[in-house]
Amino acid sequence: MDEPGISLLRLARNAISEHFGLAPQPVAEQPEWRQPGASFVTLTRHGELRGCIGSLEAWRPLAEDVAANARTAAFRDPRFAPLAAGELADIRVEVSLLTPAQPLSFRDEADALTQLRPHIDGVILSAGRHRATFLPQVWEQLPDPAAFLAHLKRKAGLAADYWGSDLRLERYTVEKWREDRP
Repeated sequence: MDEPGISLLRLARNAISEHFGLAPQPVAEQPEWRQPGASFVTLTRHGELRGCIGSLEAWRPLAEDVAANARTAAFRDPRFAPLAAGELADIRVEVSLLTPAQPLSFRDEADALTQLRPHIDGVILSAGRHRATFLPQVWEQLPDPAAFLAHLKRKAGLAADYWGSDLRLERYTVEKWREDRP
């Protein structure tokens, strides 16, 4: 694993560990971390999702974004109870850095599905006040573009078969790193 990846993972883990009063691991900060960046931090425990929070747009320095998203994934993801100190050793941290999202132009759902690139694209779906995203890693569980899009619609609070003139799709890619823990 490259040094920036190791350091970003440590930065995320430190943000969580400090909540429990643990000493931080040394982090080799990179100058580019002072620039705005968009990241997601995903936590898994024994292979199961334990928290995932991120930023779709770069609006604060990358180092701050990663640390804040790590804390939020651990302690304020509404799908899970806050992380307990006893779980910390079993948590695997993954950090994803997002490229700026690019809108997709399509005629209909069939056209949109042909443009999705499995295992490459993260997708943002919006329709009216509904909005959701799946990171490219979600393709591992949903490799079929139609199923991927249907699940994304449901995540956004829409029916799986929803298709309206207000539906918008954007795609992005990620560079990601994952700890080699359990």
